[in-house]
Formats: sequence, structure tokens, C-alpha cells
Amino acid sequence: MKQLAQNPNVAVAGDWFTAHGKGASLGYFGKNENKDIARKLRSAFAAWIDNGHNNFADENTIILRIQLTGGVLFSQGTRYDIDFRQYAK
Repeated sequence: MKQLAQNPNVAVAGDWFTAHGKGASLGYFGKNENKDIARKLRSAFAAWIDNGHNNFADENTIILRIQLTGGVLFSQGTRYDIDFRQYAK
């Protein structure tokens, strides 16, 4: 988070997908303003979110938002360039 405060540019990558965008801290997972998103995250990651690797009582446990701006998806030998900016609110 200290690095993102200096430079918010981020990238994510997997075997078939890469993307870049801007990262921002939404603050403590347990703060009142994050209640709705925390509930959605708990639901989406229910299989592992409470496996003991997270300390939700620690105010340094934050939600990191990554707003993607562009990416590349490879599927069955085809490359798809994605401009996420067109989907931004």
C-alpha cells in the first residue's frame, strides 16, 4: 500500500490473462463504509476467506480495489485485447 500511494499503477497476470490498471486502498475491511463490499467478498471467497490467513480484527487488513484499464485474454489460440475503460462508471 505504501508503494501504491506513490504510484497507483498495477498489473495482474495469470496463465491466459494479463491486465493493468490503478490500485487504491478502500481502507479497513471492517469499517462501516466497507460493510457491503466486505459482505460480497465474504460470499465470493467463502471457500477460503476464513481459513486463518486473514485477521479481520487488524485495522491493517484492507480492501484493495484495482480498477482495470486494459488487458489481454488468450483463448483457444486467439488474442483478445480488452479496453476496460469503456465499462467504467
